[in-house]
Amino acid sequence: MSDIIQLLPDAVANQIAAGEVVQRPASAVKELMENAIDAGADKIKLIVRDGGKSLIQVIDNGCGMSVTDARRCFERHATSKIRRAEDLFAIRSMGFRGEALASIAAIAHVELKTRRTEDELGTLLEIAGSTVVKQEPAALPTGTSICVKNLFYNIPARRNFLKSNAVEMRHIVDEFQRVALAYPQLFFSLHSDGNELFHLPEGTLKQRIVHVFGNSYNQRLVPVAEDTTIIRLDGFIGKPEYAKKTRGEQFFFVNNRFVRDAYLNHAVVKAYEGLLPPESFPFYVLFIDIDPAKIDINVHPTKTEIKYEDERAIYAIIQSAVKRSLGRYNITPTLDFNQETGFSRLISQKPLDEIVPPSIAFNPDFNPFEPASDHKSGASGTARPAASGGHGSIPQNWETLYRIAQQPEKGQLNLEGDVSGPGADQTERVSKPPFQLHGRYILSQIHSGFILIDQQAAHERILFEQFSQHLENRQGASQQSLFPQTVTLNGADFQLISELLPDIQALGFQIREFGKNTVVVEGVPADITGISERQLLEQLLEDYKNNQAELKLPKREKLARSLARHAAIRPGTVLSINEMAELIDQLFACETPGVSLSGRPIILTFTLQELAERFER
Repeated sequence: MSDIIQLLPDAVANQIAAGEVVQRPASAVKELMENAIDAGADKIKLIVRDGGKSLIQVIDNGCGMSVTDARRCFERHATSKIRRAEDLFAIRSMGFRGEALASIAAIAHVELKTRRTEDELGTLLEIAGSTVVKQEPAALPTGTSICVKNLFYNIPARRNFLKSNAVEMRHIVDEFQRVALAYPQLFFSLHSDGNELFHLPEGTLKQRIVHVFGNSYNQRLVPVAEDTTIIRLDGFIGKPEYAKKTRGEQFFFVNNRFVRDAYLNHAVVKAYEGLLPPESFPFYVLFIDIDPAKIDINVHPTKTEIKYEDERAIYAIIQSAVKRSLGRYNITPTLDFNQETGFSRLISQKPLDEIVPPSIAFNPDFNPFEPASDHKSGASGTARPAASGGHGSIPQNWETLYRIAQQPEKGQLNLEGDVSGPGADQTERVSKPPFQLHGRYILSQIHSGFILIDQQAAHERILFEQFSQHLENRQGASQQSLFPQTVTLNGADFQLISELLPDIQALGFQIREFGKNTVVVEGVPADITGISERQLLEQLLEDYKNNQAELKLPKREKLARSLARHAAIRPGTVLSINEMAELIDQLFACETPGVSLSGRPIILTFTLQELAERFER
């Protein structure tokens, strides 16, 4: 029997490695930009086309490569970063495995142009599927330019799994931002389909954050700095009031390498305890500088996970440093033990002769032993105030309201239910006026007892089905803004807006692009009032991204959910009797009136039998 175990050809091995190293165009962008940084470049330009599917090009002014290095860099496990096993625990560079270029060359058409400063001519190299197609000298500028064309051209199954150009472009922007934030002292630019999305000059970390995320972040940042024998921590965190519903703007860098670490993220969130709204996440860009011998970065193919020698101590240092920064910059309440704050507000700043003693108004004819109906109004104006009608308090004429029969109109839900038996009095088939409980729930009587409705969940369900219908018919009603608002977004959100623009317009928004990362909002859906266009658009995007992370739903459904949750009435909103009745009618006209958008019940039914049992009858 012949031997059956054989060594894989390099081309096949490289394609297998590419499955881990290059999962999508953004993975190739990350590897190529990190190589440019390791080459000592201070100007890096990224050019992409069709979301990276057709072209990814990284141009740098780094050290360049010799003819031999240009050919050897595409071999498996060829690297200039390490020479022996001990070097794995002293890594300061971005790349070290020597898998990236070999993996990329196995699944794409690659063109490399490179020249060192001391060389008169550079090297032009073309590779397709790990096979060298062309190699020749060429007159080139100092540095390296590498083009990756037709990614996954020889693996159709992998290419079919790629998302739309807009989605892939968002992933590329995410990777670009991470690298750009890690090196604010370098110049970066990003061009997509002929448009410059980012132009980031060298500067400080705060300047880089503002250039990446927008000018509004200039007032949101709180500096963090801590130097210990274990780590040195610095960076910026966001003020609690600017926390968002998604985790997208949270960045940890260990020795300038972006990492994902839920344990350290928990340390930051713990420092915000008591300051954040529920299910909100703070902004932070934090850098940890640590001895490479105390960490292991060789635990994941994408190098985004790290193991620490003493992670509990690092957790405590991060939590303490963030909490101290929040207090130092007056974000959290502080006590001044040298100031009697309890009495300072009681001391008037007026001269003594201007202080007027308080007066007390009372009714001299009031007799607590007389019936309430016999109370007389005194001259002091302390007569009993009239009760408000149906705005959160019990109406003065509530008994009369219950006695008045209001025949339900045709098509409306009869909450009393049909009265059985011949000759039944039709006036008994009426809807009693609903009550509102604590500004959150609506109580309405039915024939067998009563129902309790969660008013916010009910309104979300109503709006969701309305917006879904608008998206289906492409006819959302819009109200024109008196003064159109210009909204500047970060690169990732602008790409998301561009992708969703037709559906957002179908909901009733009137939006058009206005230059680099900027849109003009000229109108909003007619169902939404009392909020600025800028805030509405930003929160719509945040809710959409939150739904995208939690739920695998169609794009339009996620968009309708996001807008419905934002536009629905908030807990504590006081409703009139007519508003409550209309809400009930609209709810029961929905296709799914009993289930909220999060899958919880909207309506609870309590029967007379249940009440009798509770009262032990």
